[in-house]
Amino acid sequence: MRRTTQKLDGKAIRETIKRVVDEMKDDLLTLSHNIHDNPELGFKEYKAAEWQTALLTRHGFAVEKPYCSLDTAYRASAWLGDPKTKGPRIAFLAEYDALAGYGHACGHNIIASAAVGAGIALKTALSETGVSCGVFVIGTPGEEGQGGKVYMVDDGAFEDVDFALMMHPSTSSVIGRAALAAQSLTVRYRGRAVHSASPEKGINALTSLISLFNSIDTLRQVWPDTGRCNGIITEGGKASNIVPDFAEGKFTIRAGRKRELVAMVKEIELAAQLSAQLTGANLTIETSPLFAERYPNKVMGERFKANMEELGEPVGYPDPKARVGSSDVGNVSMVVPTIHDYLAIAPETVLGHTDEFREASRSPRADDVVLLAAKGLALTGFDLATDESVRVAARKDFEENVVPNLPRT
Repeated sequence: MRRTTQKLDGKAIRETIKRVVDEMKDDLLTLSHNIHDNPELGFKEYKAAEWQTALLTRHGFAVEKPYCSLDTAYRASAWLGDPKTKGPRIAFLAEYDALAGYGHACGHNIIASAAVGAGIALKTALSETGVSCGVFVIGTPGEEGQGGKVYMVDDGAFEDVDFALMMHPSTSSVIGRAALAAQSLTVRYRGRAVHSASPEKGINALTSLISLFNSIDTLRQVWPDTGRCNGIITEGGKASNIVPDFAEGKFTIRAGRKRELVAMVKEIELAAQLSAQLTGANLTIETSPLFAERYPNKVMGERFKANMEELGEPVGYPDPKARVGSSDVGNVSMVVPTIHDYLAIAPETVLGHTDEFREASRSPRADDVVLLAAKGLALTGFDLATDESVRVAARKDFEENVVPNLPRT
């Protein structure tokens, strides 16, 4: 028998989105709590990925896992409406890695659960309307330093995505917060150990590393205002009466733009080489994936803000003078219109990446935010799926504010 579709008006669909999330409350909060109670480090989030994909599969999504050659990445897809036209392709991004020693002190259990809930709610609400679109939930592992999204962008994970949406728990509810480009370096010097009574017979690896720190302090004077470099010595010798034959330092470099960061890293690498030549030490440099700066899409952000306020959650704007960090979602924002907006789960006196924030990530407020974020993201996805003017405006914002800042090839 031929199946007929029942078209719903916009208001009815929006109410359906809210209802579906409420009906999924137990599943979404169980998912959030399970991820929180079983913290897994980046690229090892096997349980978290399995719990998410099992729930998505149960709701009719086709799941690819592993995805983009990452064991704990996944893509859950649902195509609605006319398979020929397909329509806009909307992706909700999930993060679910924990911090070493601190567990889910960044609240990624909330991010994952909200993304899964948003994807299921939008798919369910649109499934009988005749609207053509692709609804994706993309699991992006290893955000805390490993840069899962960097690899996924490079592997083409977002080539068939039109809009990417995610939220992040915080101590304030704001849209439009940018982020700096960032990269980490591990610098290792190997020399020759001798007794300190005859230092001329050895090669002091620590001297080269200290020279590099001094060179970086000199370079700060010519870097952009947003240019920053923080470093620590992780190995500098075992005894004060032995010339160290091995020294290691770790550095995090940040800048307002990727192209500025690339130039800074090259200068640091040159300084490291010169510091090695100074003593004759052997040098190796290990680099992390490069996190690009983040470009929040203003049109999508304003829709998210309006939708959250419809749900009774006031959302503001960040202090333009406030310091910001870095995230691999910046790389996504350089290839597709993206939002990464924030909802408060704790007072502003609580700092991220702390025991207090970890506890806040499993609090009653955190549970409320899982449901609120799932609704707000799905409602924003609905706006993009059904309103061409929103899509056109979001794409225009991307072309005007992101494309001119892309690195020149």
